[in-house]
Amino acid sequence: MRNIYRTNLRLAYGGFTLIELMVGLVLGMVTVLLISQVLAVSEGKSRTVASGSSAQVNGALAMFTLQRDIQHAGYGAISSPDATGCSVKAKYGASGAQITFPLVPVAIDNGADGAADAITILQANTTGSSAPIPVTSNHAASDSSFFVESSLGVQAGDLMIVVPPSLLWETDSANWWCTMFSATDDSTTPLSKTRIPQAAGNWNQSSIMPAGQYVGSSLATQPRSYLLNMGNMVLRTYSINAGSNLQMTERSTADGSVGAGQELFSNVVNLQALYGKDTDGDGVVDAFNDTTPTTNAEWQQVVAVRIAIVARSTQFEKEEVTQSAPAWDVGTAATVSGPTTYDCNGSKCIALTVIGDADWKHYRYKVYDTIVPLRNVLWNS
Repeated sequence: MRNIYRTNLRLAYGGFTLIELMVGLVLGMVTVLLISQVLAVSEGKSRTVASGSSAQVNGALAMFTLQRDIQHAGYGAISSPDATGCSVKAKYGASGAQITFPLVPVAIDNGADGAADAITILQANTTGSSAPIPVTSNHAASDSSFFVESSLGVQAGDLMIVVPPSLLWETDSANWWCTMFSATDDSTTPLSKTRIPQAAGNWNQSSIMPAGQYVGSSLATQPRSYLLNMGNMVLRTYSINAGSNLQMTERSTADGSVGAGQELFSNVVNLQALYGKDTDGDGVVDAFNDTTPTTNAEWQQVVAVRIAIVARSTQFEKEEVTQSAPAWDVGTAATVSGPTTYDCNGSKCIALTVIGDADWKHYRYKVYDTIVPLRNVLWNS
């Protein structure tokens, strides 16, 4: 009877054996490991989705910004189509550097070997009239005023561009060009209905004027120069900086300087642009290429700009998730020349390389593409 009692006592107060503890510990570790792996995978996918969404937002906003600005390009600058392509010279201060830019709505600076392009946009920014102002009498570099048919809408401080007859600047560009100056108004030489003064100083530098006189005439039947009122002129450039950000730089009308680039949207790794040209005059784009026009007739063929933006996700993936360069599908409806194209699912594509990043395959990309008609060109043509 005593032995049975002792046996039951041992069973009542007995614990786990060492083997049971070890088995339980192993099972617990395996469970924790599985849960950790599930959480890691889930968190990784969550970061990928979030970074992909961020890339889509940045790309969409970058495209919207460019599209909106390009749609307004050329306002006031190409009011008369025969001025398109004229080389504009400007200089702020006697010791300032000369500035030269083409009188065109949009100019594309092609990046070398697939590097990002830069897009420069020109437009007038004035509350006054954007119509050309005919010059009624000859104007020499030493003259202090332009005599015009009407100065309606011109205010002191407005930037003006004088355009010689196209026959001169197109056939003799070494001696003739467009010149930018600033309208002035003072007691000595006041701004009047038929006179736009240009008192010496600031943007008004006679040293950049052509040696010959800007031709003027009171007769509309004769070739004559005219003025474009640019107001507070907008001349800005969009590009991709070294930090993979879409940035905008703008030339100051206050002193002619170009300020530091303003970063607009991050993780934009490539920007490509093509001129859309109507080569037969039917109002339809026949060709897209990156060849910069050199004559007035060629510039007038440019009626649209096609742009592509490559946005990158912020998430660095351990595995290579992108095996080939992002593709820009340009279709087959219009001829595309300049960049190398390849067949892609029955269409034509351009490879958009990501230069300067050895780990580019560890990111995901989204390509945004649009065609922006140049409204002011179409309206003035």
